[in-house]
Amino acid sequence: MAGGAAGAQRVRELVGVALDAVTRASGERPGPIPAGGPRAVANVLAGALADTGVLPEQGIGSASALGELTGLLTAGSVDPAHPWCAAHLHGPTLAVAAAADLVASMLNPSMDSWDQAPVASELERELTAAFARLCYPDAAVPDAVVTSGGTESNLLGLLLAREAGVRHVARGRNAHHSVDRAAWLLGLPAPTVVDTEDPDGIRLPAGAVLVATAGTTDTGAIDPLPALADVAERAGAWLHVDASYGGALLFSRRLAPLLDGLTRADSVAVDLHKFGWQPIAAGLLATREPITALDVRADYLNPDDDMEAGLPDLLGRSLRTSRRPDAFKIAVTLRALGRAGVGALVERCCRRATDLAEAIDRHPGLRLWGRPALSTVLFRPAGATDDQAGDTAVAGIRRDLLDDGRAVLGRATVDGRVWLKLTLLNPEADEAAHVELLDLVASVAT
Repeated sequence: MAGGAAGAQRVRELVGVALDAVTRASGERPGPIPAGGPRAVANVLAGALADTGVLPEQGIGSASALGELTGLLTAGSVDPAHPWCAAHLHGPTLAVAAAADLVASMLNPSMDSWDQAPVASELERELTAAFARLCYPDAAVPDAVVTSGGTESNLLGLLLAREAGVRHVARGRNAHHSVDRAAWLLGLPAPTVVDTEDPDGIRLPAGAVLVATAGTTDTGAIDPLPALADVAERAGAWLHVDASYGGALLFSRRLAPLLDGLTRADSVAVDLHKFGWQPIAAGLLATREPITALDVRADYLNPDDDMEAGLPDLLGRSLRTSRRPDAFKIAVTLRALGRAGVGALVERCCRRATDLAEAIDRHPGLRLWGRPALSTVLFRPAGATDDQAGDTAVAGIRRDLLDDGRAVLGRATVDGRVWLKLTLLNPEADEAAHVELLDLVASVAT
């Protein structure tokens, strides 16, 4: 077991085994992703497990199993720290956050009752209070809860809206797919799609929630939050802002004004495993008012007499029952870096995206979609035609680089065309390597 002083020593020894395996296997993958595609990766794993499989009759021992599978995982994973790995909102983790996550795994607090997580529950309370105040500096009693990410946060935001009387969902064309899924799960009608770029043209029915986005998945665009807040206010609607990507701009005093209007939202979703550089999962949902809709009684976890005696009630702090103390790694990171430190990393990523966009604009073999709003840059080879044949060629470039193990690029369909996408989430990435990636794309396209 990992607990106690003896457990710590056991973990220390095994961590050494794991890190040695990571170091060795990292060199086996020259690019950011293993070459050969899904079939090649599956064949490597099948070959390694051919003798006994993943569930042998007799185990091979902790060090052997950990070293073997860590090596396979390392060699067969994408490396989000590699400058040529920039497809998704999937970034590298801070070393301090990874170490904190290990501590949480060792101690294993379960965040469903105080007697399983005494100080972890108190630390979560401190963290969520600080985050709620960051989102709502002028609110009387703001609140926040820890979630597994934007999908759960959007579900919870719509749940709170439904419990407040909402029966209709309106969302922009650029909204995350989890909004529609949340409406379905909650038994609400399919969302109405509105043009969030033209707030004056939006008409909301009574009992609606308007979902705005601060940092879209495709382009990083931020909806006009002040104008959408006006729309929601006039209609008496709940305003939920999915700021899973862009919410961390709040840590930067220079970039935070891009989120003006956010304080007028009823609920806000933010992911810190995007900007925030936390191990997955690390989501938060903040609200202007206290969250009470999740309150529930389970006699073995929060009986009335325990609550009356002063024990905290944790069941009302999540849709989940058993859950990890994800607040711990976030709290360690924020205390280590401070608001200014996290904000500086966000600024660096956004600045590098701007610089890269300018490099694309100057590149004779590439075409820029537009100036980045956050840290996402879209581009196409200059020779790609604006038709289905051009889109097919662009999509093929991405798959060729992926299959060769040379680069991991994203794709987005915007304005009816397929674009290559770079999402820059590594503040320590080599800027020259990004420019070399542009040259690689241009050369493959010719």
